[in-house]
Formats: sequence, C-alpha cells, structure tokens
Amino acid sequence: MTKHILMVVTTADKMKDGHETGIWLSEFGEAYVEFTNQGYEVTVASPLGGKSPIDERSLEGGETPQEILDTAKYLEDTIKLDEITDASKYDAIFLPGGHGTMFDLPDNQKLHQLIRDIYEADKLVAAVCHGPAGLVGVKLSDGTPLVAGKTLTAFTDEEERETTLDKYMPFLLETRLRELGAEFIAKDNWADHMQADGKLITGQNPQSTISVAKEVVKQLG
Repeated sequence: MTKHILMVVTTADKMKDGHETGIWLSEFGEAYVEFTNQGYEVTVASPLGGKSPIDERSLEGGETPQEILDTAKYLEDTIKLDEITDASKYDAIFLPGGHGTMFDLPDNQKLHQLIRDIYEADKLVAAVCHGPAGLVGVKLSDGTPLVAGKTLTAFTDEEERETTLDKYMPFLLETRLRELGAEFIAKDNWADHMQADGKLITGQNPQSTISVAKEVVKQLG
C-alpha cells in the first residue's frame, strides 16, 4: 500500500510589523524529497490554498541544492485545508516551518481537527522548527492539549532571539509549548535535534528536517 503524507504549509507572508515571511524552503523541500524518494504520495495543503510564499531568507547564501530549489513548484498551487474532508487516508501529517506558520497555524481550527483525527487514529504527527506552531491549538477529544506531557522540541526561544525576529512574533514557540505542559527539550542553537514521543515527531530547527523526515519513514516502515 502506498503511504500518503499530508504536508501543511503556511500561506502567511507578513509578520507583525509587515516584515516579509513565509515558509522555510529547505524544511519543505528536504522532507518532500525524502518522502517522494520512498514512493509516498504527498498532498500539499495550506490555510488559504494557492501559493505558499517562500521566505527569501531561506534562499540566502546560494547554497540551496538544486534538488531542493526544484520543490518550490509544489508550493505554487496548494490545496485549501477546508477541502480535505477525510483525514483517514493519510498515514502522517508533516508541518514544515518558516516564521509564517506562527501567524496562520496556531488558530486554524480545520488544521487542529485534522491533526487530532490523525493522532487519535494512531497515525504520525510530525513538525519541524516553527511547524509545531500548528500543534499549540490542538486539543484531544478529552479536551487536553495534544502536547501536554509529551517530550518534544521546536525552534527555541534562544534561536528566536538570535534571529532578532522575536519581537515580531505573536508569541515565543518554546515558551508557549512549555505553558501547555510539554516536556520541551532544547539543544544548542542550530543543532540537528529530533525528538520522537510515540507517534509525535518534532525537530528543533532547519538543520533537523532530514532527521524528522527519516524518523517518519522509519515509523511508517
């Protein structure tokens, strides 16, 4: 049976003060390549549908491999989350980051419902860097936050301060996850760091994307 992955990307292109933002391309591209190399079927969806804006800063330095640049075309015309009626066809949901996710994933009710349905069906929920912003609003059927008591990681407050973008964020992701009862594990800034707590798989930063994707592949077995 072919495995199906639902990748949910941001459609937010502005931060609090109008700073431009979007998705961090490598976090999408590295995972997309990893999944399609396994023969998985990947559906790319977003809150608004259509184009997911790429954060220009994720392309700086000119070091992005062509294979990753080539995945940008899959961000041109994403499906709107509201059009996804059946979560049961997906074996995993994967949330790549980029600062845009901090603005349109935390309050997206449809996303929260999909994540809850997938998680409670004993399927995989994976997120990297700012992608876990999509987890903060998720409550399980019994009303408890999904992240409560879970060992996880995400873009740390220290990393956020190092980017100097902390003041443009609606909240700090590590702080919020801790407030929700998560057992948050932070490693050094920009360290490749993945945490797997059962079916919940998280990565700290862009450097952790491949580790998270490989863990998804391993668990899908």
